[in-house]
Amino acid sequence: MKMIRRLLALWIVLIAANLKSFVEGNQSLLDKIRDDPDLSQFYAYLEVNEVAKSALQFRSVTLFVPTNQAFQRFMPNKTYVQYHMSTVATTLEQLGPTILSDLDGNPPLYVTKKRDQSGEHIYINDALILKSRSNIQTVNQNGKKQVMHVIDGILVPLTLNPSSSLDIYNPDAFQFLTHSDSLEIGPHRVRSYRQRVIMMKKEYVYQAVGGHTFLIPVEEGFKPSPRPDLIDRKVIDGHVIPNRVIFTTSAPLETPQTTLAFEDNIKVSVSFFSQKEGPNAPAKMYVKSNTILGDSKHSTGVVLAEIVKANIPVKNGVVHLIHRPLMVVDTTVTQFLKSFKIYGDVIRGSESPSAKPHGREKDDGPLYKFYEIIMDSGGQFMEIINNLTDVTILAPSNAAWMDSTVYNVIGNKTKMKEILNLHIIRDRLNIEKIRQRNQNAIAQVPTYADRKYLYFNIITNGDGNETVTVEGGGVNASIVQGDIAQTNGYIHIIDRVLGIPYTTVLGKLSTDPMMNATYLLGEAAGFNEQLNDTTKRFTYFVARDKAWKKTETEFPSTHKKLFMRDYVYHAKAILQRHLVISDHAYTMGELKHLTNDSMILPTVRDTLKIRVREDSNPDDFMNPDKLGYSILWNNRWISVYRPDVECINGIIHVIDHPFLEEKDVKVTSGTSDIQVAVNILFGNFFMILIAKLLL
Repeated sequence: MKMIRRLLALWIVLIAANLKSFVEGNQSLLDKIRDDPDLSQFYAYLEVNEVAKSALQFRSVTLFVPTNQAFQRFMPNKTYVQYHMSTVATTLEQLGPTILSDLDGNPPLYVTKKRDQSGEHIYINDALILKSRSNIQTVNQNGKKQVMHVIDGILVPLTLNPSSSLDIYNPDAFQFLTHSDSLEIGPHRVRSYRQRVIMMKKEYVYQAVGGHTFLIPVEEGFKPSPRPDLIDRKVIDGHVIPNRVIFTTSAPLETPQTTLAFEDNIKVSVSFFSQKEGPNAPAKMYVKSNTILGDSKHSTGVVLAEIVKANIPVKNGVVHLIHRPLMVVDTTVTQFLKSFKIYGDVIRGSESPSAKPHGREKDDGPLYKFYEIIMDSGGQFMEIINNLTDVTILAPSNAAWMDSTVYNVIGNKTKMKEILNLHIIRDRLNIEKIRQRNQNAIAQVPTYADRKYLYFNIITNGDGNETVTVEGGGVNASIVQGDIAQTNGYIHIIDRVLGIPYTTVLGKLSTDPMMNATYLLGEAAGFNEQLNDTTKRFTYFVARDKAWKKTETEFPSTHKKLFMRDYVYHAKAILQRHLVISDHAYTMGELKHLTNDSMILPTVRDTLKIRVREDSNPDDFMNPDKLGYSILWNNRWISVYRPDVECINGIIHVIDHPFLEEKDVKVTSGTSDIQVAVNILFGNFFMILIAKLLL
């Protein structure tokens, strides 16, 4: 009897489970959306849309369902349910490049598949498909298969203004240009660009079948007045990425895309990039053209434009509205710095074009903070670069100015003028020119700041990607956007403010590619740790790597022993000779003033007797007669290659010869021949190791 009861109970459980599975398996998509509290907002739109409900009841369907969070982020004026629906049931595995929506005219939805270290990601237009919540399949009462995918954004079609009387559905890019005044694109107008396209007989480019990316400059970007005349056929081609539909959410950032203007005589690529304006601010999207090979009408270099309205789907791809034309180099450096401050809220879309006069400033753009600092410091910076016919500016990004160490200095106008001058180079210096000058040594370039230089280096990672770094005033920065071309030079956007140190003497020593040998010698000798002490002030005379190589030729035996393990005591003693610890760190100017004859400085080892003079700097390729510094030590004049490398706890002076004599390292009489041989063997190994690290 007990056995029968147990079997009966098990039978009831199995029946209940099968019934539950049967009910759930036959639950409609509408019911599934209704029962998911995270999809309630879309369900509210779906429930009152009779056309969509009818399609769910009788037809095959694919539904792309936004989450509630997507609605909270976007807050659309209207949600087009049928633009989220296709009448073909398609799983993720079956998705091709496009899928036709059920909206009037059947405008396509574009599919982007993107792979990274975490796997494959699938986007529909500019929304990410949440794979773990997708591929939900059911069969409706008519036996039609239906599929649901949950997405993190709202799909927005291109629609007409409510006041428009046009009868147009699913326009292509040329129809977009033609009827843009009647389309729902906010306050933006594209009349000037449309006129140039028609005048240059380039309509067919925007009518091309397939999927393309169109970058269209808005009306405000055609000021000043000569600019429209520069929009020729090649420039128009440079605004089109053929055969690839790129939405900003899934855009491959900093990856050059070939444009239609990529031919034998001219080569133009376009890439997308984003920039955060602060730790809590959303990233802004920009696009830049790079004219790799130009001609007499089209300058080489980069032109930057902000995307003011992104992701407008059209029949043959996607349109992004940009704030100015690409490829056109017609502004000076100062005009460029001001340009992202112009047009006020017209660009952002909060007012009509007539509501804001030309020239009104706005607080955004990739360099708005730099411009703000320049003006707050008195504006002399703009006067200086206005008077230069050839100029290159290292412009810190907006985020670079948010660093706390920088923020504390901004109020000091005298200091800021010196810092700003450190960012000016009186020459047209693009990355290719930097690369050429960096072939045999780290490139040294004079700045507008008195006796201040920048030091460029090119680092190549394992993937072959190059990063251009620049050191100035004790700060190492990387160029994040280079070669922004202007009529009188270039702008490079960098990720730090030069001249405001943020690391200790040890931190600088360990990261600077010119000081590797001294750093490694100090590590082996147990000398470096003290250099991290922020309660002290150090003046450290550091021989650059090239200087140590000179001593290898000059004092081969001494040099070899110095880098051997058993002679670390001697190495430590010699490094102590180079380090002054005091309550004050000495600049070269101060040392020059104090050492008209000679001066004895208290070093860690004993004392350092030196004299400092000013002389010409043979490494200054632009101003060979400009004064630098030399140090007289032990009857030898030693050039100061890099004076005044500031750190938060001292100053480094990079010198062209160590304070070293041949007699400084000797083998004592008690040392056996075997020991010397072992020392030499180990020393050779140590030197090979250092040499490899320096490469």
